[in-house]
Amino acid sequence: MNFLAHAYLSFRNPEILVGNMISDFVKGKRKFDFPENIQKGILLHRSIDEFTDHHPAAKEAASYFRKDYRLYAPAFIDIVFDYFLARDPSVFTDSGELEAFADQTYRTLDRFTDILPSPFDIMFPHMKNKNWLLNYQHTWGIHNSFKGLVSRAEYMNDAEPAFQTFIQQNKALADCYNDFFPSLREFATQQYASLLKND
Repeated sequence: MNFLAHAYLSFRNPEILVGNMISDFVKGKRKFDFPENIQKGILLHRSIDEFTDHHPAAKEAASYFRKDYRLYAPAFIDIVFDYFLARDPSVFTDSGELEAFADQTYRTLDRFTDILPSPFDIMFPHMKNKNWLLNYQHTWGIHNSFKGLVSRAEYMNDAEPAFQTFIQQNKALADCYNDFFPSLREFATQQYASLLKND
């Protein structure tokens, strides 16, 4: 899952949110450089990613991108699923609620800017100023995210096949999301409760 899902599955816990958002930028034992609850957010992120990687619906969704992007296909699905999450009425009743959630997420992360790891701390101002979390609801926002993904990857140079697949297979991808996300939310809720048991 991508940034919106990890923010949402932090359950409005500030330190869990920080860990969940920065996890991909914290390697190995560096997680121990952070406060305990941020470490738990890092662990929650990793368990969410592992669950996603092994879920049949996520694998099916990735198959639509496999021809053009091979091992990178799941990275596109992380972004695609954020699009459907942003538009999911069982999560955000309307764009105003999504906007409020995005603003709260940015405000929370702003409180921790002194400990955000590089390159997340370099990327975060762009995320906030261009309002990535809100703009996942738009097809142009997904297009931009695909282009950003390709620009950061060593072995990709063209996001257009991914965007065309996203448009052409939108209904099938939506069905995959609807099959997948309720089970992920249940799993993440259980993991979150388990991580906090030792508080």
